[in-house]
Amino acid sequence: MSVADPKIPDSLAGCGVTSAEWALREKLASAYHVVEHLGWSESIYGHVTLKVPGPDHHFLINPYGLRYDEVTAENLVKIDLEGRPVGPIEQPVNLAGYVIHSAVHEARPDLACVFHTHTTAGMAVAAQADGLLPISIHASGFFDRIGYHDYEGPSLDGDEKSRLVASLGEHKALILKNHGLLVGGTTLEEAFILMFRLQRACEIQVAARAGGAELVIPDDKTCRAAAELVDRFLAGNKQHGVGQLEFDAWVRLVTRRDN
Repeated sequence: MSVADPKIPDSLAGCGVTSAEWALREKLASAYHVVEHLGWSESIYGHVTLKVPGPDHHFLINPYGLRYDEVTAENLVKIDLEGRPVGPIEQPVNLAGYVIHSAVHEARPDLACVFHTHTTAGMAVAAQADGLLPISIHASGFFDRIGYHDYEGPSLDGDEKSRLVASLGEHKALILKNHGLLVGGTTLEEAFILMFRLQRACEIQVAARAGGAELVIPDDKTCRAAAELVDRFLAGNKQHGVGQLEFDAWVRLVTRRDN
């Protein structure tokens, strides 16, 4: 074990992993376990990535082939913007995950964390021509605050990166049509709560449409005011960062479950 920090395995300490990076690794591994618990995972696919501080633009991603509950602080893979591993790896990185996440991390330095999911509700809304409707308190928070990216097949072509970034624009949330959901946050906790709210909005929309009744859609003025209120609410707690209380609560649950 590293003398500097006994929690860091020798294999990583020898590659320059600092205590700060190890703390991020532990947090990201917990995020994968929370995502698994919430049912947002899809076998070994989908990704949550987190930037490592520093000038090299490295970020952490899950190893390809592992379930989310198998992800640990130690087996997370650190890669650069070209997809090259930095330090030891036991398993490769999924190409589609690299293409999507590296595009956002490179173009949006303000977004430290990116969640991408293939949930049933998220993919269902991604297949609906009118996109996310402001029919719930969760959805109204994304009014004029979400982008849409046309489907180009599996994201395996690096040429798609520029178009994906253009679709995201200045937003933190993106619906990849016929594909799934993507959000980014200045912190992992912010990205988590945005994905939580977007996922819930999609679940509600699918349920509301399944009922067959006419939907109540507030006018643009009301939706815009509601979104601004959500912005202020999320940013208003100066004692805790955006999404921290919610994320920590879920981490406590999965930690207790696993112990």
